[in-house]
Amino acid sequence: MNNNYPEQPALDWVDQPEKKSKWRSFFLEIFQTLILALIFYFIIDSFFPRVRVENISMKPTLEPGELLLVNKLAYKIGNPQHGDVIIFHYPANPSEDYIKRLIGLPGDIVMIEEGLVFINGQSMDEPYISAPPSYRGTWEVPLDSFFVLGDNRNQSSDSHSWGFVPIDNVVGKALIVYWPIDQIKTLTHPLIVNAAR
Repeated sequence: MNNNYPEQPALDWVDQPEKKSKWRSFFLEIFQTLILALIFYFIIDSFFPRVRVENISMKPTLEPGELLLVNKLAYKIGNPQHGDVIIFHYPANPSEDYIKRLIGLPGDIVMIEEGLVFINGQSMDEPYISAPPSYRGTWEVPLDSFFVLGDNRNQSSDSHSWGFVPIDNVVGKALIVYWPIDQIKTLTHPLIVNAAR
């Protein structure tokens, strides 16, 4: 009997369970990562939904086909400001969502004449509009509502034609255009009115 050859261990029998365990651990980690990603996606989507611009009422600020990110928490943790771009359920048909610029806050007196918009007697500086409004009128904003206008003033269905937006109809504040890529921009605004309140 030749004992010069060492006995070979049964490697296949030892390594196979370890390999199965490593693969199982690997797939379990991938599964957990995907579940967490889906949870985060739905949480983020609940508070920061995406909206597609469908018409020309906000030109030149927003173009049809652009995609926006909306902050649904904006007015739960902060206050609305003159000039915010907001998304809301259209009062005459709440199944439709509109996007307009917030012009009048509760209690404001909005007056439009000679192509200018005045809030509480102060004229607004509006570099974002497509053309001065060709209409005129005066509105006192109820304490539970907003007054909104499209930036494409003469081609927009808004508060000047159908009235105020109840605060409860507001979905959120538009934050950023994220598509198309060459149009990415934040929807900030300058101080459009001095001493409006």
